[in-house]
Amino acid sequence: MENPYTDIEVGENYVIREFDQNIDPIELLWHRDNEDREVIILECGPGWHFQLEDQLPLTLQPGTSIFIYRHDWHRVIKGEGRLLLRINKK
Repeated sequence: MENPYTDIEVGENYVIREFDQNIDPIELLWHRDNEDREVIILECGPGWHFQLEDQLPLTLQPGTSIFIYRHDWHRVIKGEGRLLLRINKK
C-alpha cells in the first residue's frame, strides 16, 4: 500500500511531510509508530484534526506541537487544503 503523504524533506532526525488536499480520507488510518516523535504543524487548512486513541480530536493550527509516544495509536482527520508537518524523531 502506498503512503497517503509525501515526504518533502528528510533530515537525520526529522521529516517534512505533506498530506495533499486531494487525499481520500479513507487512507488516513489509525496507526502506531516505532519511535517517540514530536509533530509541529507548519501549515494546514481548516478542519484538519489529530486524534489519539480514547481521546477527542484536536483541531490543528499552524504552530501546534503534539508529542506522540512510541506505539500510541493515533490518526489524522482530513480537513480542507493541505496539511504540512515537521516530524522530529526522538
